[in-house]
Amino acid sequence: AEFVRAAVPDGKTVDAMVLSTVKRKTSTPLNGTEHEVNVDEEDGFILRDRLLPLIICLLRTDKVPAVLRMYRDTLITVMKASIKSTVAEMLPVLISKPIDSDSVTGDRAADSDAGGQSLANKLRSLSSEGFVQLLSAIFSIVQVHLQQAAEVKKIVQWIMRNLDGNISPDDRNPVVQHGGSVDLSQEKDYDVTSRVSNTVTRTPTKLPLFQGKTNDMSSINSIKNIRADVLRESTEAVFAACDAAHGRWAKLLGVRAALHPKLRLQEFLIIYNITEEFIAATEKVGGRLGYNIRGILQQQSKQFVEYQHSVRMAKIKAVLDQETWIAVDVPEEFQAIVLSLSSTDFPVNGMEMPSNDNNSKLSEDGVSTSQESAHSTENNVENSNGTSTTSNENKVESTSQTENSVAGHVRPVAQTIVLGGVGYHMVNCGLILLKMLSEYVDISKCLPSLSFEVVQRVVEILKHFNTRTCQLVLGAGAMQVSGLKSITSKHLALASQIISFVHSLIPDIRRVLFLKIPEARKHLLMSELDRVTQDYKVHRDEIHTKLVQIMRERLLANLRKLPQIVESWNGPDDNDSQPSLFAKAVTKVV
Repeated sequence: AEFVRAAVPDGKTVDAMVLSTVKRKTSTPLNGTEHEVNVDEEDGFILRDRLLPLIICLLRTDKVPAVLRMYRDTLITVMKASIKSTVAEMLPVLISKPIDSDSVTGDRAADSDAGGQSLANKLRSLSSEGFVQLLSAIFSIVQVHLQQAAEVKKIVQWIMRNLDGNISPDDRNPVVQHGGSVDLSQEKDYDVTSRVSNTVTRTPTKLPLFQGKTNDMSSINSIKNIRADVLRESTEAVFAACDAAHGRWAKLLGVRAALHPKLRLQEFLIIYNITEEFIAATEKVGGRLGYNIRGILQQQSKQFVEYQHSVRMAKIKAVLDQETWIAVDVPEEFQAIVLSLSSTDFPVNGMEMPSNDNNSKLSEDGVSTSQESAHSTENNVENSNGTSTTSNENKVESTSQTENSVAGHVRPVAQTIVLGGVGYHMVNCGLILLKMLSEYVDISKCLPSLSFEVVQRVVEILKHFNTRTCQLVLGAGAMQVSGLKSITSKHLALASQIISFVHSLIPDIRRVLFLKIPEARKHLLMSELDRVTQDYKVHRDEIHTKLVQIMRERLLANLRKLPQIVESWNGPDDNDSQPSLFAKAVTKVV
């Protein structure tokens, strides 16, 4: 019991010290998390001096493994209690903070209105920023306890290395059964102070610690076994504390599993990053891989990608059904997207994952990567029981002088969007698709482990856009869903421009997305994208064929009228200086 009290810090005291610092930071916006915790060297010596006589006494009575198991159980209990008390202390502070209404989802708003009767509801009612601050506080608490546990493990290992001089140097790194290997060569070697050295060397032959003769092989084997047991138990204690911390963190993520997929990309990334940082830090100290917590993080990342894709699919379906196939001006931000995608220096490999102090744009290419930046092109779509939109809600802003004016400044617009030196006229759905493709690229850059899934979603949305456009224009479906009186050659020409633009953009999209995909998985995706590219080419050729057919029909119709017109050209009364009705009609058609 005395060893446990000396080895395990007072949880309440440690928690109070850490939380007092964390609470002071909750009144200010997140400006980064500092979780690096190091045990002071002097504190390490003090702790070693306290534990040394206790361990020697326990070695004499052969109680070290049993006491270390008791220590492990206590460490787990204290770790769980500290995390629980941290949540209890932080929740009232974080819930009392004003909630950003723009980032509140329907589920979280309902939980907040309900008063948060349960702990789960309180956790769900937290804003994304508040939840990150809670995780940050837990991170700091866990780091303190794990560093203390790691220090105890080092002390135990140091003592076991220095107590018996008859064990050969080869025995310093025993393989620990059931717990992995203990690499003492990489542990910090303590400088032996004169007092501690005297304590260790007071036993001239070092035999009183272990009963038996030094030349007795059974005694030597017994000493080796004791050492292995002690090293294993000290390592298992840190493993167990690490597992307990991982389990509690995973539960917190699980409580908010329904909310995280609906977050903005930037908000989700902050949670993703702090979890990755937590996993890396605890694995470094504890030495145990966090398979469970990594699995939950990967699962929520996949849910995030799937939800974001479903929202965009619903959006593009609604926009296409409401498209009137009228040319719109191209705001500057869309041209910037094209330039960033087509640039050979596209900042994908060198892009840094946004940290908690980064609430700005994720890239420096002039294109905002958060969903909030898409406000100019996409408005909210209700997807609870169906898709509810209006034609005005899905119009790209900046198509009129009034909408172009922002804070007294006029956004630059152009008649066409340029790709590969070719200008393309655009319609509303084409610009929205371009914006969505850039957002898929952002997700792929920030969640590289899900690049394969992102490419699959891009293929799906490209297929739908091509198929539905064909149905609406070539198939004249727009006459039913959009209220067009007829499908004119102008509509066909605009559809051809959009399809040609996307067809030319696909190679750039593929190049950017494939940078994070392993070579072994590229072949399947390449074949799918090649088929999509071919479908766009076939669609474009069909539109061109239809346009040529219309022009041929008009040509033949005008040729039949031409002989009658020619007869009147050389007449005596041909003094009319105005163009003929025939010429006006032909010019209008052209």
